Amino acid sequence: MSGPFMTRYSPARHYTYFGVVALALAIFSAWVGMGWAPAFAACAIFVFMASVLLLLAFRPSVEVQDPYLRIGKRMIPWIDVRRVDRTGWVSPLLAVRLTLYDDTRILVIYPGDIESCKSLLRTLRRMSRDALIDGIPYRQYWGEMLSSPSERRQLPSPRYRVLRPEDEMEIERLYQRLKTVGHLDPKNSSDEK
Repeated sequence: MSGPFMTRYSPARHYTYFGVVALALAIFSAWVGMGWAPAFAACAIFVFMASVLLLLAFRPSVEVQDPYLRIGKRMIPWIDVRRVDRTGWVSPLLAVRLTLYDDTRILVIYPGDIESCKSLLRTLRRMSRDALIDGIPYRQYWGEMLSSPSERRQLPSPRYRVLRPEDEMEIERLYQRLKTVGHLDPKNSSDEK
């Protein structure tokens, strides 16, 4: 019943490592807090950071298959996805809001490295063929809108400057001299014979 396996996106390992380090720092801060009470504030901050990092580290994998998207045990058929919207979060993890056919919204959070996040986002957008992508229809977003030949217009090829204006003036002066005299050498042609 399941389609051929395409890609599996697992959380990046560095979230686990950073979470364990934050937990170790929380334990150290608690130990220092036994003698100096203000260290308990640092302990609370490290406990919070460790819990967030470890929660991200143990998020379920995201599997992208031909007929559906699987997040943990939840399977979402691609035909059910109506919108794929990137959230306004600026963070090292990917957060995408999927809107399904029945207007339910699913927040997909993927804690991966930068390249994996870009790849997953591109794959989500590419596989959601019936969806609006950030408010733009799928075909228009991917540039698949075919216009009629009458609507197509030919853009002139860009002209790039190769020479400085002074060099262009010098070349023009030499060209005019060549046209009038017939050669560029300062010697007379009678001297050469």
